[in-house]
Amino acid sequence: MFSAKNPFRAMYRVAAGLGLGTLYAAGLLAATPSQRGAADAPRSVVAAAGRAPTVVAADVNRLLRTELHGTSSSTSTELAPRADDETLARRTYLDLIGQWPSTAELTAYVLDPAPDKHARLVDRLLADERFGKNWGRYWRDVVLFRRAEDRALLSSGIAADYFTKQLNAGASWSSIARDIITATGNIAEEGDTVLFSAQMADANEVASEVSRLFCGVQISCAQCHNHPTDRWKRNQFHELAAFFPRVAMLPVRVDGKQRGFEVTSRDFAPRRMPPGAMNRGGKLEHYMPDLKDPSAQGTLMQPKFFVTGQTLETGLNDMDRREAIANWITSPKNEWFAKSYVNRMWAELVGEGFCEPVDDLGPDRTCSAPQTLALLSAQFTADGYDIKGLYRTILATEAYARSARPQRNAEQTPMTANVAHRIRGDQLYDAIMNALGLPTNDASTSTDMRASIGSPRGQFNAVFGYDPSTRRDEVTGSVPQALLMMNSPGINGGISGATTRTALGKLLAAERDDETVAVELYLRCLAREPNDKELAVCLDHVRKSDNRVAGFEDILWSIINSTEFLHRQ
Repeated sequence: MFSAKNPFRAMYRVAAGLGLGTLYAAGLLAATPSQRGAADAPRSVVAAAGRAPTVVAADVNRLLRTELHGTSSSTSTELAPRADDETLARRTYLDLIGQWPSTAELTAYVLDPAPDKHARLVDRLLADERFGKNWGRYWRDVVLFRRAEDRALLSSGIAADYFTKQLNAGASWSSIARDIITATGNIAEEGDTVLFSAQMADANEVASEVSRLFCGVQISCAQCHNHPTDRWKRNQFHELAAFFPRVAMLPVRVDGKQRGFEVTSRDFAPRRMPPGAMNRGGKLEHYMPDLKDPSAQGTLMQPKFFVTGQTLETGLNDMDRREAIANWITSPKNEWFAKSYVNRMWAELVGEGFCEPVDDLGPDRTCSAPQTLALLSAQFTADGYDIKGLYRTILATEAYARSARPQRNAEQTPMTANVAHRIRGDQLYDAIMNALGLPTNDASTSTDMRASIGSPRGQFNAVFGYDPSTRRDEVTGSVPQALLMMNSPGINGGISGATTRTALGKLLAAERDDETVAVELYLRCLAREPNDKELAVCLDHVRKSDNRVAGFEDILWSIINSTEFLHRQ
Protein backbone atom coordinates (compact mmCIF):
# COMPACT_ATOMS: atom_id res chain seq x y z
CA MET A 1 0.00 0.00 0.00
CA PHE A 2 1.29 3.46 -0.86
CA SER A 3 1.84 5.95 1.93
CA ALA A 4 -0.33 9.07 1.81
CA LYS A 5 2.73 11.06 2.86
CA ASN A 6 4.67 10.09 -0.20
CA PRO A 7 3.91 12.77 -2.84
CA PHE A 8 3.35 11.66 -6.43
CA ARG A 9 3.14 7.99 -5.38
CA ALA A 10 0.74 7.18 -8.21
CA MET A 11 2.81 9.22 -10.67
CA TYR A 12 5.95 7.27 -9.98
CA ARG A 13 3.99 4.06 -10.39
CA VAL A 14 2.78 5.25 -13.81
CA ALA A 15 6.30 6.26 -14.81
CA ALA A 16 7.64 2.90 -13.78
CA GLY A 17 4.89 1.10 -15.67
CA LEU A 18 5.35 3.03 -18.88
CA GLY A 19 9.11 3.22 -18.65
CA LEU A 20 11.00 6.52 -18.84
CA GLY A 21 12.11 5.63 -22.34
CA THR A 22 8.48 5.60 -23.44
CA LEU A 23 7.92 9.05 -21.95
CA TYR A 24 11.01 10.45 -23.65
CA ALA A 25 10.03 8.95 -27.00
CA ALA A 26 6.51 10.35 -26.73
CA GLY A 27 7.93 13.82 -26.15
CA LEU A 28 6.45 14.00 -22.63
CA LEU A 29 9.87 14.27 -21.00
CA ALA A 30 12.70 16.46 -22.21
CA ALA A 31 16.12 15.14 -23.05
CA THR A 32 18.54 17.33 -21.06
CA PRO A 33 18.86 21.10 -20.72
CA SER A 34 22.23 21.01 -22.47
CA GLN A 35 20.59 19.71 -25.64
CA ARG A 36 18.51 22.87 -26.02
CA GLY A 37 19.52 26.35 -27.05
CA ALA A 38 20.48 29.03 -24.56
CA ALA A 39 17.95 31.60 -23.43
CA ASP A 40 17.49 34.67 -25.56
CA ALA A 41 19.49 37.72 -24.54
CA PRO A 42 17.52 40.56 -22.90
CA ARG A 43 16.16 43.22 -25.20
CA SER A 44 14.71 46.66 -24.63
CA VAL A 45 11.04 47.11 -23.85
CA VAL A 46 10.10 48.02 -27.41
CA ALA A 47 7.64 46.06 -29.52
CA ALA A 48 9.21 44.54 -32.62
CA ALA A 49 8.16 41.64 -34.80
CA GLY A 50 9.63 38.30 -33.86
CA ARG A 51 10.61 39.00 -30.26
CA ALA A 52 10.72 35.80 -28.23
CA PRO A 53 7.65 35.30 -25.99
CA THR A 54 9.89 34.78 -22.95
CA VAL A 55 11.61 38.11 -23.58
CA VAL A 56 8.29 39.93 -23.96
CA ALA A 57 6.97 38.18 -20.85
CA ALA A 58 9.99 39.39 -18.86
CA ASP A 59 9.24 42.96 -19.96
CA VAL A 60 5.61 42.47 -18.97
CA ASN A 61 6.66 41.17 -15.54
CA ARG A 62 8.82 44.22 -14.84
CA LEU A 63 6.32 46.74 -16.15
CA LEU A 64 3.33 45.20 -14.41
CA ARG A 65 5.13 45.18 -11.06
CA THR A 66 6.08 48.82 -11.57
CA GLU A 67 2.53 49.86 -12.41
CA LEU A 68 0.83 47.91 -9.64
CA HIS A 69 3.44 47.95 -6.86
CA GLY A 70 5.59 50.99 -7.58
CA THR A 71 8.85 49.14 -8.18
CA SER A 72 10.03 46.55 -10.69
CA SER A 73 11.80 44.64 -7.91
CA SER A 74 8.84 44.51 -5.54
CA THR A 75 8.61 41.53 -3.23
CA SER A 76 5.22 42.54 -1.86
CA THR A 77 3.67 39.98 0.46
CA GLU A 78 0.46 40.55 -1.48
CA LEU A 79 1.79 38.54 -4.40
CA ALA A 80 0.71 34.91 -4.50
CA PRO A 81 3.56 32.41 -4.83
CA ARG A 82 4.18 30.51 -8.03
CA ALA A 83 1.82 27.58 -8.45
CA ASP A 84 3.28 24.11 -7.99
CA ASP A 85 3.95 21.93 -11.02
CA GLU A 86 0.74 19.93 -10.68
CA THR A 87 -1.45 23.03 -10.51
CA LEU A 88 0.34 24.80 -13.34
CA ALA A 89 0.07 21.76 -15.58
CA ARG A 90 -3.66 21.33 -14.86
CA ARG A 91 -4.26 25.03 -15.51
CA THR A 92 -2.31 25.04 -18.76
CA TYR A 93 -4.03 21.94 -20.14
CA LEU A 94 -7.47 23.28 -19.29
CA ASP A 95 -6.76 26.77 -20.65
CA LEU A 96 -5.33 25.61 -23.95
CA ILE A 97 -7.19 22.41 -24.85
CA GLY A 98 -10.10 22.50 -22.42
CA GLN A 99 -9.25 19.19 -20.71
CA TRP A 100 -7.30 17.96 -17.70
CA PRO A 101 -4.00 16.17 -18.35
CA SER A 102 -4.00 12.40 -18.14
CA THR A 103 -2.14 10.73 -15.29
CA ALA A 104 0.74 9.90 -17.66
CA GLU A 105 0.93 13.49 -18.94
CA LEU A 106 0.88 14.93 -15.44
CA THR A 107 3.52 12.45 -14.31
CA ALA A 108 5.77 13.35 -17.21
CA TYR A 109 5.49 17.07 -16.52
CA VAL A 110 6.19 16.79 -12.79
CA LEU A 111 9.20 14.50 -13.32
CA ASP A 112 10.71 16.60 -16.10
CA PRO A 113 13.75 18.47 -14.68
CA ALA A 114 14.11 20.86 -17.62
CA PRO A 115 13.82 24.57 -16.78
CA ASP A 116 11.87 25.28 -19.98
CA LYS A 117 9.37 22.45 -19.58
CA HIS A 118 6.38 24.77 -19.28
CA ALA A 119 7.23 26.62 -22.51
CA ARG A 120 7.57 23.29 -24.30
CA LEU A 121 4.25 22.12 -22.87
CA VAL A 122 2.61 25.28 -24.18
CA ASP A 123 4.07 24.70 -27.63
CA ARG A 124 2.82 21.11 -27.66
CA LEU A 125 -0.70 22.03 -26.59
CA LEU A 126 -0.93 24.90 -29.08
CA ALA A 127 -0.17 22.33 -31.81
CA ASP A 128 -2.88 19.98 -30.49
CA GLU A 129 -6.11 20.00 -32.53
CA ARG A 130 -8.04 20.28 -29.27
CA PHE A 131 -6.67 23.82 -28.92
CA GLY A 132 -8.74 25.05 -31.85
CA LYS A 133 -11.79 23.09 -30.71
CA ASN A 134 -11.63 24.54 -27.18
CA TRP A 135 -11.26 28.15 -28.29
CA GLY A 136 -13.52 27.69 -31.31
CA ARG A 137 -16.36 26.88 -28.94
CA TYR A 138 -15.38 29.89 -26.84
CA TRP A 139 -15.71 32.30 -29.77
CA ARG A 140 -18.93 30.64 -30.93
CA ASP A 141 -20.36 31.40 -27.50
CA VAL A 142 -19.00 34.95 -27.46
CA VAL A 143 -20.90 35.73 -30.65
CA LEU A 144 -24.07 33.67 -30.20
CA PHE A 145 -24.85 34.27 -26.54
CA ARG A 146 -26.01 37.78 -27.45
CA ARG A 147 -28.06 36.65 -30.42
CA ALA A 148 -31.20 38.48 -31.50
CA GLU A 149 -33.19 35.27 -32.11
CA ASP A 150 -32.79 31.55 -31.53
CA ARG A 151 -32.87 31.00 -35.29
CA ALA A 152 -29.26 32.16 -35.18
CA LEU A 153 -28.42 28.78 -33.62
CA LEU A 154 -28.63 27.35 -37.13
CA SER A 155 -25.05 28.59 -37.40
CA SER A 156 -23.85 27.20 -34.06
CA GLY A 157 -22.13 24.03 -35.22
CA ILE A 158 -20.55 25.41 -38.36
CA ALA A 159 -19.39 28.55 -36.51
CA ALA A 160 -17.51 26.44 -33.95
CA ASP A 161 -16.05 24.45 -36.83
CA TYR A 162 -14.92 27.63 -38.60
CA PHE A 163 -13.15 29.03 -35.54
CA THR A 164 -11.61 25.61 -34.80
CA LYS A 165 -10.06 25.32 -38.25
CA GLN A 166 -8.81 28.91 -38.32
CA LEU A 167 -7.20 28.72 -34.90
CA ASN A 168 -5.54 25.37 -35.55
CA ALA A 169 -4.23 26.64 -38.89
CA GLY A 170 -2.58 29.60 -37.16
CA ALA A 171 -4.77 32.28 -38.75
CA SER A 172 -4.21 35.79 -37.42
CA TRP A 173 -6.91 37.60 -35.48
CA SER A 174 -7.06 40.24 -38.23
CA SER A 175 -7.71 37.56 -40.86
CA ILE A 176 -10.54 36.07 -38.79
CA ALA A 177 -12.06 39.51 -38.15
CA ARG A 178 -12.01 40.39 -41.86
CA ASP A 179 -13.63 37.05 -42.71
CA ILE A 180 -16.47 37.66 -40.27
CA ILE A 181 -17.11 41.27 -41.24
CA THR A 182 -17.19 40.48 -44.99
CA ALA A 183 -18.89 37.07 -44.82
CA THR A 184 -21.60 35.86 -47.20
CA GLY A 185 -23.32 32.52 -47.72
CA ASN A 186 -25.61 29.98 -46.12
CA ILE A 187 -25.43 30.39 -42.33
CA ALA A 188 -25.52 26.60 -41.85
CA GLU A 189 -22.60 26.10 -44.25
CA GLU A 190 -20.34 29.14 -43.87
CA GLY A 191 -19.16 29.56 -40.29
CA ASP A 192 -17.85 33.08 -40.76
CA THR A 193 -21.44 34.33 -41.23
CA VAL A 194 -22.07 33.82 -37.51
CA LEU A 195 -22.12 37.51 -36.55
CA PHE A 196 -24.71 38.43 -39.18
CA SER A 197 -26.67 35.31 -38.29
CA ALA A 198 -26.60 36.21 -34.59
CA GLN A 199 -27.97 39.69 -35.28
CA MET A 200 -30.24 38.76 -38.20
CA ALA A 201 -28.35 41.24 -40.41
CA ASP A 202 -29.87 44.24 -38.64
CA ALA A 203 -27.52 47.17 -39.38
CA ASN A 204 -27.80 48.66 -35.90
CA GLU A 205 -27.21 45.38 -34.09
CA VAL A 206 -24.36 44.39 -36.42
CA ALA A 207 -22.65 47.75 -35.82
CA SER A 208 -22.97 47.29 -32.06
CA GLU A 209 -21.44 43.81 -32.16
CA VAL A 210 -18.66 44.69 -34.60
CA SER A 211 -17.59 47.48 -32.26
CA ARG A 212 -17.89 45.29 -29.14
CA LEU A 213 -16.12 42.21 -30.53
CA PHE A 214 -13.35 43.84 -32.53
CA CYS A 215 -12.74 47.12 -30.70
CA GLY A 216 -13.95 46.27 -27.21
CA VAL A 217 -16.10 49.40 -27.34
CA GLN A 218 -19.77 49.24 -26.44
CA ILE A 219 -20.99 52.05 -28.64
CA SER A 220 -24.54 50.63 -28.65
CA CYS A 221 -25.45 52.98 -25.78
CA ALA A 222 -25.14 55.83 -28.30
CA GLN A 223 -27.85 54.45 -30.59
CA CYS A 224 -30.63 56.62 -29.17
CA HIS A 225 -28.62 59.31 -27.34
CA ASN A 226 -25.06 60.42 -26.75
CA HIS A 227 -23.18 57.86 -24.65
CA PRO A 228 -23.78 58.65 -20.97
CA THR A 229 -20.34 57.56 -19.69
CA ASP A 230 -18.11 57.73 -22.78
CA ARG A 231 -17.29 60.28 -25.44
CA TRP A 232 -19.16 58.61 -28.29
CA LYS A 233 -21.99 60.57 -29.88
CA ARG A 234 -25.23 59.35 -31.37
CA ASN A 235 -24.23 60.31 -34.89
CA GLN A 236 -21.02 58.23 -34.54
CA PHE A 237 -23.04 55.10 -33.82
CA HIS A 238 -25.21 55.60 -36.90
CA GLU A 239 -22.19 56.45 -39.05
CA LEU A 240 -20.85 52.99 -38.14
CA ALA A 241 -24.22 51.39 -38.89
CA ALA A 242 -24.06 53.03 -42.34
CA PHE A 243 -21.48 50.42 -43.34
CA PHE A 244 -24.08 47.63 -43.07
CA PRO A 245 -27.52 48.63 -44.49
CA ARG A 246 -27.06 46.51 -47.62
CA VAL A 247 -26.47 43.22 -45.80
CA ALA A 248 -29.53 40.99 -45.84
CA MET A 249 -30.53 37.56 -44.57
CA LEU A 250 -32.58 35.87 -47.26
CA PRO A 251 -34.45 32.59 -46.87
CA VAL A 252 -33.00 29.54 -48.59
CA ARG A 253 -35.79 27.59 -50.28
CA VAL A 254 -35.62 24.03 -51.57
CA ASP A 255 -38.62 22.59 -53.42
CA GLY A 256 -40.64 25.61 -52.34
CA LYS A 257 -39.90 25.10 -48.64
CA GLN A 258 -37.67 27.28 -46.49
CA ARG A 259 -34.53 25.40 -45.49
CA GLY A 260 -32.52 28.12 -43.78
CA PHE A 261 -31.00 31.54 -44.41
CA GLU A 262 -28.11 33.02 -46.32
CA VAL A 263 -26.19 36.25 -45.78
CA THR A 264 -26.03 38.24 -48.98
CA SER A 265 -25.43 41.71 -50.39
CA ARG A 266 -28.51 43.66 -51.42
CA ASP A 267 -27.27 46.41 -53.74
CA PHE A 268 -30.55 46.95 -55.56
CA ALA A 269 -33.72 47.86 -53.73
CA PRO A 270 -36.35 45.19 -54.48
CA ARG A 271 -39.98 46.10 -54.88
CA ARG A 272 -40.70 43.76 -52.02
CA MET A 273 -38.55 41.53 -49.85
CA PRO A 274 -39.15 37.75 -49.95
CA PRO A 275 -41.22 36.31 -47.08
CA GLY A 276 -39.01 35.51 -44.12
CA ALA A 277 -36.20 37.86 -45.17
CA MET A 278 -34.33 39.84 -42.54
CA ASN A 279 -33.49 43.53 -42.93
CA ARG A 280 -36.89 44.14 -44.51
CA GLY A 281 -36.65 47.91 -44.86
CA GLY A 282 -35.59 47.86 -48.49
CA LYS A 283 -33.35 50.92 -47.98
CA LEU A 284 -29.89 50.99 -49.50
CA GLU A 285 -28.59 53.64 -47.10
CA HIS A 286 -28.75 54.04 -43.35
CA TYR A 287 -30.79 56.81 -41.79
CA MET A 288 -30.52 58.02 -38.20
CA PRO A 289 -34.09 58.09 -36.84
CA ASP A 290 -35.71 61.37 -35.94
CA LEU A 291 -36.55 60.94 -32.25
CA LYS A 292 -39.17 63.69 -32.42
CA ASP A 293 -40.87 62.17 -35.45
CA PRO A 294 -40.27 58.37 -35.64
CA SER A 295 -42.37 58.16 -38.82
CA ALA A 296 -39.94 60.42 -40.72
CA GLN A 297 -37.15 58.98 -42.85
CA GLY A 298 -34.49 60.48 -40.62
CA THR A 299 -31.02 61.77 -41.44
CA LEU A 300 -28.98 60.11 -44.20
CA MET A 301 -25.71 58.88 -42.65
CA GLN A 302 -22.36 58.74 -44.37
CA PRO A 303 -20.24 55.67 -43.44
CA LYS A 304 -17.55 56.82 -41.00
CA PHE A 305 -15.37 54.90 -38.55
CA PHE A 306 -15.64 56.59 -35.17
CA VAL A 307 -12.11 55.62 -34.03
CA THR A 308 -10.05 56.99 -36.89
CA GLY A 309 -12.51 59.29 -38.68
CA GLN A 310 -12.03 57.47 -41.99
CA THR A 311 -15.03 58.04 -44.25
CA LEU A 312 -16.72 56.58 -47.32
CA GLU A 313 -19.14 58.28 -49.67
CA THR A 314 -22.72 57.12 -49.80
CA GLY A 315 -23.92 55.01 -52.73
CA LEU A 316 -21.15 52.40 -52.55
CA ASN A 317 -22.10 48.75 -52.79
CA ASP A 318 -22.24 46.48 -49.78
CA MET A 319 -18.92 44.68 -50.19
CA ASP A 320 -16.97 47.89 -50.77
CA ARG A 321 -18.31 49.20 -47.47
CA ARG A 322 -17.68 46.04 -45.50
CA GLU A 323 -14.18 45.54 -46.89
CA ALA A 324 -13.32 49.13 -46.03
CA ILE A 325 -14.51 48.94 -42.43
CA ALA A 326 -12.86 45.52 -42.01
CA ASN A 327 -9.52 46.94 -43.16
CA TRP A 328 -9.84 50.03 -40.99
CA ILE A 329 -10.77 48.07 -37.88
CA THR A 330 -7.86 45.63 -38.28
CA SER A 331 -5.34 48.36 -39.17
CA PRO A 332 -2.51 49.18 -36.73
CA LYS A 333 -3.96 52.71 -36.74
CA ASN A 334 -6.85 51.36 -34.65
CA GLU A 335 -5.27 50.66 -31.24
CA TRP A 336 -8.52 49.19 -29.87
CA PHE A 337 -8.42 46.19 -32.20
CA ALA A 338 -5.30 44.80 -30.54
CA LYS A 339 -6.19 46.05 -27.06
CA SER A 340 -9.62 44.41 -27.06
CA TYR A 341 -8.20 40.99 -27.98
CA VAL A 342 -5.24 41.22 -25.58
CA ASN A 343 -7.45 42.37 -22.71
CA ARG A 344 -9.95 39.55 -23.33
CA MET A 345 -7.27 36.84 -23.54
CA TRP A 346 -5.44 38.17 -20.49
CA ALA A 347 -8.70 38.01 -18.54
CA GLU A 348 -9.34 34.43 -19.67
CA LEU A 349 -5.84 33.27 -18.76
CA VAL A 350 -4.98 35.35 -15.69
CA GLY A 351 -8.55 35.64 -14.42
CA GLU A 352 -8.80 39.43 -14.43
CA GLY A 353 -8.68 41.85 -17.34
CA PHE A 354 -6.85 45.16 -17.44
CA CYS A 355 -10.31 46.60 -18.12
CA GLU A 356 -13.54 45.05 -16.84
CA PRO A 357 -15.82 43.94 -18.33
CA VAL A 358 -13.65 42.69 -21.17
CA ASP A 359 -15.82 44.14 -23.94
CA ASP A 360 -16.13 47.66 -22.55
CA LEU A 361 -12.85 49.45 -23.23
CA GLY A 362 -12.29 52.95 -24.54
CA PRO A 363 -10.41 56.17 -23.85
CA ASP A 364 -12.73 57.05 -20.95
CA ARG A 365 -12.48 53.71 -19.16
CA THR A 366 -10.28 52.91 -16.16
CA CYS A 367 -7.42 50.50 -16.87
CA SER A 368 -5.55 48.86 -13.99
CA ALA A 369 -2.22 48.68 -15.85
CA PRO A 370 -2.43 50.80 -19.04
CA GLN A 371 1.28 50.63 -19.90
CA THR A 372 1.34 46.85 -19.66
CA LEU A 373 -1.77 46.58 -21.84
CA ALA A 374 -0.16 48.97 -24.33
CA LEU A 375 3.05 46.91 -24.42
CA LEU A 376 1.25 43.61 -25.01
CA SER A 377 -1.00 45.20 -27.63
CA ALA A 378 1.91 46.80 -29.46
CA GLN A 379 3.71 43.45 -29.54
CA PHE A 380 0.55 41.68 -30.74
CA THR A 381 0.27 44.24 -33.54
CA ALA A 382 3.96 43.99 -34.46
CA ASP A 383 3.61 40.21 -34.71
CA GLY A 384 0.75 40.52 -37.21
CA TYR A 385 -1.93 39.70 -34.62
CA ASP A 386 -0.41 36.25 -34.07
CA ILE A 387 -2.87 34.49 -31.75
CA LYS A 388 -0.62 31.63 -30.69
CA GLY A 389 2.27 34.02 -30.13
CA LEU A 390 0.13 36.00 -27.68
CA TYR A 391 -0.76 32.80 -25.80
CA ARG A 392 2.92 31.92 -25.53
CA THR A 393 3.68 35.34 -24.09
CA ILE A 394 0.87 35.47 -21.53
CA LEU A 395 1.47 31.90 -20.36
CA ALA A 396 5.15 32.76 -19.80
CA THR A 397 4.37 35.62 -17.39
CA GLU A 398 4.59 35.60 -13.61
CA ALA A 399 0.94 36.68 -13.42
CA TYR A 400 -0.19 33.52 -15.20
CA ALA A 401 1.98 31.18 -13.12
CA ARG A 402 0.93 32.48 -9.70
CA SER A 403 -1.25 30.42 -7.38
CA ALA A 404 -4.98 31.03 -7.64
CA ARG A 405 -7.08 33.05 -5.25
CA PRO A 406 -10.76 34.01 -5.23
CA GLN A 407 -11.93 37.27 -6.77
CA ARG A 408 -10.32 40.24 -5.03
CA ASN A 409 -12.18 43.06 -3.33
CA ALA A 410 -12.34 46.40 -5.09
CA GLU A 411 -9.83 47.97 -2.68
CA GLN A 412 -7.24 45.22 -3.13
CA THR A 413 -4.35 45.43 -5.60
CA PRO A 414 -5.15 43.88 -9.00
CA MET A 415 -3.38 40.81 -10.38
CA THR A 416 -1.56 39.68 -7.26
CA ALA A 417 -2.70 36.13 -8.04
CA ASN A 418 -4.28 34.10 -10.79
CA VAL A 419 -8.04 34.01 -10.25
CA ALA A 420 -10.09 30.85 -9.89
CA HIS A 421 -13.23 30.82 -12.04
CA ARG A 422 -15.96 28.46 -13.23
CA ILE A 423 -15.11 26.47 -16.32
CA ARG A 424 -17.31 26.79 -19.39
CA GLY A 425 -20.11 24.36 -20.18
CA ASP A 426 -18.22 22.58 -22.96
CA GLN A 427 -15.17 22.14 -20.76
CA LEU A 428 -17.25 20.81 -17.89
CA TYR A 429 -19.00 18.32 -20.18
CA ASP A 430 -15.63 17.01 -21.38
CA ALA A 431 -14.31 16.87 -17.81
CA ILE A 432 -17.28 14.80 -16.64
CA MET A 433 -17.17 12.43 -19.61
CA ASN A 434 -13.42 11.90 -19.18
CA ALA A 435 -13.72 11.45 -15.42
CA LEU A 436 -16.45 8.84 -15.82
CA GLY A 437 -14.76 7.12 -18.75
CA LEU A 438 -17.63 7.79 -21.16
CA PRO A 439 -17.50 8.74 -24.86
CA THR A 440 -18.44 12.35 -25.63
CA ASN A 441 -20.51 11.43 -28.73
CA ASP A 442 -19.55 14.88 -29.93
CA ALA A 443 -22.02 16.49 -32.32
CA SER A 444 -21.14 20.08 -31.44
CA THR A 445 -19.82 20.87 -34.91
CA SER A 446 -22.73 19.33 -36.76
CA THR A 447 -24.33 21.56 -39.37
CA ASP A 448 -27.68 20.10 -38.33
CA MET A 449 -28.98 22.44 -35.62
CA ARG A 450 -31.14 19.74 -34.05
CA ALA A 451 -28.23 17.31 -33.86
CA SER A 452 -25.96 19.97 -32.38
CA ILE A 453 -28.35 21.48 -29.83
CA GLY A 454 -30.21 18.27 -29.02
CA SER A 455 -27.04 16.25 -28.42
CA PRO A 456 -25.99 15.44 -24.84
CA ARG A 457 -23.31 18.13 -25.14
CA GLY A 458 -25.80 20.66 -26.46
CA GLN A 459 -28.30 19.95 -23.72
CA PHE A 460 -25.56 20.14 -21.08
CA ASN A 461 -24.22 23.42 -22.49
CA ALA A 462 -27.72 24.91 -22.46
CA VAL A 463 -27.72 24.53 -18.67
CA PHE A 464 -24.08 25.15 -17.79
CA GLY A 465 -23.03 27.49 -20.60
CA TYR A 466 -22.60 31.21 -19.98
CA ASP A 467 -21.70 34.33 -21.94
CA PRO A 468 -17.86 34.38 -21.94
CA SER A 469 -17.92 38.20 -21.93
CA THR A 470 -19.64 38.24 -18.52
CA ARG A 471 -17.62 39.40 -15.54
CA ARG A 472 -16.36 36.37 -13.64
CA ASP A 473 -17.90 37.45 -10.34
CA GLU A 474 -21.29 37.38 -12.05
CA VAL A 475 -20.98 33.74 -13.20
CA THR A 476 -22.60 31.58 -10.52
CA GLY A 477 -24.23 28.19 -10.13
CA SER A 478 -27.96 27.62 -10.45
CA VAL A 479 -30.70 25.22 -9.32
CA PRO A 480 -31.09 23.71 -12.84
CA GLN A 481 -27.38 22.91 -12.83
CA ALA A 482 -27.61 21.14 -9.47
CA LEU A 483 -30.67 19.20 -10.62
CA LEU A 484 -28.93 18.12 -13.82
CA MET A 485 -25.96 16.80 -11.88
CA MET A 486 -28.27 14.90 -9.53
CA ASN A 487 -30.82 13.56 -12.01
CA SER A 488 -29.05 13.11 -15.36
CA PRO A 489 -29.36 9.44 -16.43
CA GLY A 490 -26.08 9.75 -18.31
CA ILE A 491 -24.16 11.01 -15.29
CA ASN A 492 -25.77 8.56 -12.91
CA GLY A 493 -25.00 5.70 -15.28
CA GLY A 494 -21.41 6.87 -15.65
CA ILE A 495 -20.88 6.92 -11.89
CA SER A 496 -21.92 3.28 -11.57
CA GLY A 497 -19.20 0.95 -10.34
CA ALA A 498 -21.19 -2.16 -11.17
CA THR A 499 -20.27 -2.22 -14.87
CA THR A 500 -16.91 -2.32 -16.60
CA ARG A 501 -18.19 0.22 -19.13
CA THR A 502 -17.30 3.00 -16.68
CA ALA A 503 -13.97 4.17 -15.29
CA LEU A 504 -14.96 3.31 -11.72
CA GLY A 505 -16.24 -0.10 -12.74
CA LYS A 506 -12.95 -0.91 -14.43
CA LEU A 507 -10.97 0.16 -11.36
CA LEU A 508 -13.05 -2.00 -9.04
CA ALA A 509 -13.03 -4.96 -11.44
CA ALA A 510 -9.23 -4.84 -11.41
CA GLU A 511 -9.40 -5.66 -7.69
CA ARG A 512 -7.41 -2.59 -6.66
CA ASP A 513 -7.16 -1.86 -2.95
CA ASP A 514 -9.22 0.99 -1.51
CA GLU A 515 -6.37 3.51 -1.30
CA THR A 516 -5.32 2.90 -4.88
CA VAL A 517 -8.89 3.34 -6.14
CA ALA A 518 -9.30 6.59 -4.17
CA VAL A 519 -5.98 7.98 -5.43
CA GLU A 520 -6.74 7.12 -9.05
CA LEU A 521 -10.21 8.70 -8.84
CA TYR A 522 -8.62 11.95 -7.69
CA LEU A 523 -6.02 11.80 -10.43
CA ARG A 524 -8.66 11.08 -13.04
CA CYS A 525 -11.10 13.77 -11.90
CA LEU A 526 -8.87 16.53 -10.53
CA ALA A 527 -5.46 15.71 -12.05
CA ARG A 528 -3.95 15.58 -8.57
CA GLU A 529 -3.67 13.17 -5.70
CA PRO A 530 -5.79 13.45 -2.52
CA ASN A 531 -4.11 14.99 0.48
CA ASP A 532 -3.88 13.03 3.71
CA LYS A 533 -7.17 14.35 5.10
CA GLU A 534 -9.07 13.70 1.87
CA LEU A 535 -7.69 10.19 1.59
CA ALA A 536 -8.59 9.42 5.20
CA VAL A 537 -12.17 10.65 4.67
CA CYS A 538 -12.52 8.49 1.53
CA LEU A 539 -11.19 5.34 3.16
CA ASP A 540 -13.33 5.87 6.26
CA HIS A 541 -16.46 6.31 4.14
CA VAL A 542 -15.82 3.12 2.18
CA ARG A 543 -15.17 1.14 5.38
CA LYS A 544 -18.45 2.37 6.90
CA SER A 545 -20.48 1.69 3.74
CA ASP A 546 -22.57 -1.45 3.58
CA ASN A 547 -21.51 -1.84 -0.04
CA ARG A 548 -17.97 -1.06 -1.25
CA VAL A 549 -19.17 -0.22 -4.76
CA ALA A 550 -21.79 2.19 -3.45
CA GLY A 551 -19.19 3.79 -1.18
CA PHE A 552 -16.90 4.61 -4.10
CA GLU A 553 -19.86 5.79 -6.17
CA ASP A 554 -20.57 8.32 -3.40
CA ILE A 555 -16.96 9.47 -3.47
CA LEU A 556 -16.93 9.86 -7.26
CA TRP A 557 -20.22 11.78 -7.22
CA SER A 558 -18.84 14.09 -4.52
CA ILE A 559 -15.68 14.82 -6.50
CA ILE A 560 -17.44 15.78 -9.74
CA ASN A 561 -19.81 18.03 -7.77
CA SER A 562 -17.01 19.70 -5.81
CA THR A 563 -16.08 23.35 -6.18
CA GLU A 564 -12.62 22.31 -7.34
CA PHE A 565 -14.00 20.18 -10.18
CA LEU A 566 -16.32 22.97 -11.36
CA HIS A 567 -13.62 25.63 -11.28
CA ARG A 568 -10.35 26.27 -13.02
CA GLN A 569 -7.72 26.94 -10.35
